[in-house]
Amino acid sequence: MLPGICAEYGRNLLLVTGRSALQRSGRLSMLVEELGRDGIRIVRAAVDREPSPELIDRTVLANQGRVVDAVVAIGGGSVLDAGKAISAMLKQHHPVERFIEGREGLMPHDGRKVPFIAVPTTSGTGSEVTNNAVISRVGPGGYKRSLRHEAFVPDMAVIDPELMTSMPPGLTAASGMDACTQLVEAYLSPYASPYTDAVALSGLERFGRSFMGACSAGAADPAVRADIAYAALMSGVALANAGLGVVHGFASSVGGLYDIPHGTLCATLLASATKVNIDGLRRIDPRHPALGKFSRVGGILAGAPSKNVEDGCDMLVAKLEAWQEGLGFPLLREFGVSEGELDGIVAATRSKSNAVVLDAPAMRAILSARL
Repeated sequence: MLPGICAEYGRNLLLVTGRSALQRSGRLSMLVEELGRDGIRIVRAAVDREPSPELIDRTVLANQGRVVDAVVAIGGGSVLDAGKAISAMLKQHHPVERFIEGREGLMPHDGRKVPFIAVPTTSGTGSEVTNNAVISRVGPGGYKRSLRHEAFVPDMAVIDPELMTSMPPGLTAASGMDACTQLVEAYLSPYASPYTDAVALSGLERFGRSFMGACSAGAADPAVRADIAYAALMSGVALANAGLGVVHGFASSVGGLYDIPHGTLCATLLASATKVNIDGLRRIDPRHPALGKFSRVGGILAGAPSKNVEDGCDMLVAKLEAWQEGLGFPLLREFGVSEGELDGIVAATRSKSNAVVLDAPAMRAILSARL
């Protein structure tokens, strides 16, 4: 299927992959051979970890003298984001940092790009349907921010659960919790709509049905993997239209300072963030409509009806904490985060699409619970 899709765009492809997973599986060599038989010429670029501005600029510079009819990215969320950014920058003449949100001297991108085909091999970010690519610089003064334009939505996405059956359990859990976080945060966003609610609930139902199976005995079952792939796809659609909450706010501030994989950060913070959000809403109004939405998520993920709204909210926190414990999500201190740095992290964190407005002590409590 993929060679036929690629041929629709031309005969010169820039293929972006990770550094090892596709090679180990043997699928990369098979694909390259198949593309070659169809007369398609390939130049490859490899991505290691989350894409940095230097990686994007270096790859663009190396390929600006070549004819590139399409960029094809096959891999996890970082690979897809890298491919998306490369396709967006091949027709530009400035470093990518000039176009990244929140950076000094921001220039608006004109939307010109090389056609982009996304082929996810993990189920988490939903990058195959979003209009942004996350770029990271890790360390003091670091950041994790988006290169964004409506034109950056992939021209084509190929989602094949067979490509996901070899994902190791740890990556399955972390990427899956990224999708879960995006579904929950988009569903609870104050900018949610009936459309995004329907999309998010649909994804949550599939996620609740198959997440633990994907992390254990069902890992090699394409039907199980298809459920999580569907959940990730829906999470991308939902977040693009409703925004995300405080966990993804921390993903930007913490992720720019420490080398923590994005899915891992979501996995370790979702339970504590959900509890703090629910507690905050209960203090404001025990009948707040958002509590009903949290309760509905609790019933879906627990796979059992709740007695009432309060019970459903408690079921949700309990389920997320059980996953956290059972799957061994790491603590923040394992990545070098210390108590003395929390105030600075909180001050740098924004979450305008969170279910409830959180003050600094509440945000600090989310982090403290996972130190």
